[in-house]
Amino acid sequence: MAHNILEINNLSRQFKIGGMLLGKKIVAVDKVDLKLPGDKPQIMSIVGESGCGKTTLARMILRLQEPSSGDIRLDGTPLSHYDKRQHRKEFLKKVQPIFQNPFTSFSMRKTVDTYLFETALNLEIAKTKQEAQRIVSEVLHSVGLELNHISGKYPNQFSGGELQRISIARALIPKPSLIVADEPVAMIDASLRMNIVNLFKKLKDEYKVNFIYITHDLSTAYYVSDYIATMYRGQLIEFGDARNILNKPSHPYTELLLDSIPRVGKKWNEDMVLPDMEDKEYGLNGCKFANRCMYAQDICRSIDPNKVYIDPEHMVLCFKHNDYK
Repeated sequence: MAHNILEINNLSRQFKIGGMLLGKKIVAVDKVDLKLPGDKPQIMSIVGESGCGKTTLARMILRLQEPSSGDIRLDGTPLSHYDKRQHRKEFLKKVQPIFQNPFTSFSMRKTVDTYLFETALNLEIAKTKQEAQRIVSEVLHSVGLELNHISGKYPNQFSGGELQRISIARALIPKPSLIVADEPVAMIDASLRMNIVNLFKKLKDEYKVNFIYITHDLSTAYYVSDYIATMYRGQLIEFGDARNILNKPSHPYTELLLDSIPRVGKKWNEDMVLPDMEDKEYGLNGCKFANRCMYAQDICRSIDPNKVYIDPEHMVLCFKHNDYK
């Protein structure tokens, strides 16, 4: 039986907002459990509106933030293993990031090809500059660019879409098993977003790499995902096979998100507004979505819902599917 590429167990992250006495505690990620199977390359989208905890979750997977509690394992190895200096390079060979704003990923004082060559040499993917040139040329070609096109140029000489492709090429250099892409199309013109998403699908098979795709753009997640995880106010409220969730969403919030996507043959309600973030919802007893849910009952506002498995690959956190009446 194949192992899990990524396994997240009971993961939480708390933040303190405000002063020592009057500050509030926000649980940005609340007891999240996730598994990404390793039997074949997969794309798992983590979706939800701003403030739901998806970026905090991504930063913990990338070891940019420490969990308050819980455990993350990569290929069965706890991420704490990579805290030791001698193992940090090993981690970067396995996991690579792609960030939201490509213009902040590169310094305006350095040419972009410098970053690519440094990645190949510093991670010891290449032993010589000549070998690095071959590797850099290969990954650039994979994302639709050529080395002679980017050589010697600075970030401000590229469009946002081109620069994000260069970021993707850089992430591919060590041939990682996992790429964590945090809102990678948010800063790109809408007409070009599907080009990046299509690139993920192509590279998944070409490089045998798994993607964690963090997004609030349900239209691209709808198209690209093998698995979908929906987050709301720090909680994982629905998770499973993408086709199951997209064709038959089981949590009312996932229904709301999917109803906001314009689809062929279905009138799009342009007046639909997804709920704004309210800090107080993080501290509510019971279901955090209860005050906005058309199915809510008294129990939803008083007791935390339990996980319910609609089928072995479809979990939902909702009383609607429990035995409560």
